[in-house]
Amino acid sequence: MPPRRQRPRESPALVAFGRQMRRLREAKGVKQETVAHLTNLSGAQVSRIEAGKRRASRSFAEIVDDYMEAGGALISLWEDLNKDGHPVPIWFDWPKIEADAAMLVSWEPMLVNGLAQTPAYASALLRGNQEAVDARIQRQEILTGNDEATLPSLVLLIDEQALHRRVGTPETMKEQLEHLLDLSMLPNVTIQVVLASGEHDGNSGGFMVATMDDRSEIAYVETAIRAITTDDPTDLSIMARTLIALRSRTLTEEMSRELIRKVVQEKWT
Repeated sequence: MPPRRQRPRESPALVAFGRQMRRLREAKGVKQETVAHLTNLSGAQVSRIEAGKRRASRSFAEIVDDYMEAGGALISLWEDLNKDGHPVPIWFDWPKIEADAAMLVSWEPMLVNGLAQTPAYASALLRGNQEAVDARIQRQEILTGNDEATLPSLVLLIDEQALHRRVGTPETMKEQLEHLLDLSMLPNVTIQVVLASGEHDGNSGGFMVATMDDRSEIAYVETAIRAITTDDPTDLSIMARTLIALRSRTLTEEMSRELIRKVVQEKWT
């Protein structure tokens, strides 16, 4: 049996937060169900926070701190955990998450996702930084292998504009789009084109959502300042709604292939 893909190991900081919260709760004789009711979470979610397997939001920490009369101790611990503005602890190593995910769903406006880039396309984007190009191409190894049971399912939603936006030379673009066609034939890869016309929530930026075998989700968002990983329920909910909106504008797999072939022939050949 192949090893099950699970979420990365718990952070010592998250475990410390959960233990402190549990000590406060038990000292007050408060049940997990009460905390769940106060914070609008399920009992299972509260249990995961206490076990160090789920990140608590600041509002959660504030509500619990106030109810437990902790005098700000829990809030201070939360602030230490989330210092430097990280939405989740920095131990969330995205390449590790990406490699261990059971499913990856990506939306990328204007460009082809890194997991589907050719070396030439990646090199043009990374301005010839060979070390960065090699690292990006190496990540793609998660999509192939001898044991299909361990391969993640990858869904790439690609902006129609990415097919027309020149990166590198015309030859680079031709090779890149032909590579997309080859990838789309893999049993664990789905590539669909999102039509460019009209306004939609996806215009705000690209992201990828990783779903682990335990059904937990972590998202990756690139910004002009830094890349962000988040498992915040509010963030994940926004991305879920965005994916619904995008899929209403998405071509079927075969129609997407036909469009990619057409762009190759009419623009890049």
